[in-house]
Amino acid sequence: MTAIPPERARPSGVVGTAAAGAGAAGTRGAAPPPRTRDPLPRGRAPRRRWWAEVGWRHGVALVAVAFALFPVAFVVSAALNPLGTLSSSHLVPRGASAGNFVALLRDTSFPWWFVNSVLISGAAAVSAVFISALAAYAFSRMRFRGRRAGLLSLLLIQMFPQFLAIVTIFLMFTTITEYWPAIGFNSVAGLMLLYLGGALGVNTWLTKGFLDTVPRELDESATMDGASHVQIYFRILLPLITPILAVTALLVFIATINEFLIANVFLTRDQNKTLTVGLYGMIAGQRNANFGMFAAGTLLTAIPTVAVFQFLQRYIVHGLTAGAVKG
Repeated sequence: MTAIPPERARPSGVVGTAAAGAGAAGTRGAAPPPRTRDPLPRGRAPRRRWWAEVGWRHGVALVAVAFALFPVAFVVSAALNPLGTLSSSHLVPRGASAGNFVALLRDTSFPWWFVNSVLISGAAAVSAVFISALAAYAFSRMRFRGRRAGLLSLLLIQMFPQFLAIVTIFLMFTTITEYWPAIGFNSVAGLMLLYLGGALGVNTWLTKGFLDTVPRELDESATMDGASHVQIYFRILLPLITPILAVTALLVFIATINEFLIANVFLTRDQNKTLTVGLYGMIAGQRNANFGMFAAGTLLTAIPTVAVFQFLQRYIVHGLTAGAVKG
């Protein structure tokens, strides 16, 4: 047998003892491991993360909703207030009664104001949408002399509010009333014509911008098939631009039914007034006494706007999908 050298014949226990000693020496010379913070209790970390990422947005939304609902809640409370005065109105009603609504419909000309406002606003919205859509089609699809000047003129005119011309309008309608009373002062047709001039520029620009996004290839394909400009406009383009027509009609309706300055100058008879003029006249001299009926009238005024929005909403959604092409 081959003899093993003495240095190689060390017992295993000696080798283990030496290795352990070297490890202990290395441990004493190394830096101690960093101390870690105690983990948060279960549930606190996810909650903090949720608040930092999403929760604060819910807080801001709740503050905004409360800020928006505060005047609505106060108006509802004032409308249901049995005393019907401003001084006795509170955010939380101390009593509920429909007496303000009954007095408004019985003692004032509110039904006439309501009908006049809905009629004028509806006719103005329909007429403004039709005329502005025709003008937008001409500016978007046709090239003619004066096109750029006409677009810039419409834009510049909109920079000045219509009320700046109230003196000129008053003098003009004074003469018009003498010769054509049907479209003069205290006439629904005259006020509607007056509103059409102020809303035509903005509506034309809105509709033209939407028409520019419709591909011209549709017009060219219809022209190759023998369609006229009228057929292209009514059968192809109108279904595609239904969303902007619905939005334009809604904007015109809201702006017209809430307009006060021009209607206050134009309408003087009680039965010919609109809602804004009639309701203002109720609190112009005795604000505290008639505030309950005024609040009731404002709640009823919101009904036409909400109804028009609900009616036009389906056309907005339908128009967004009407131009889809099946591939």
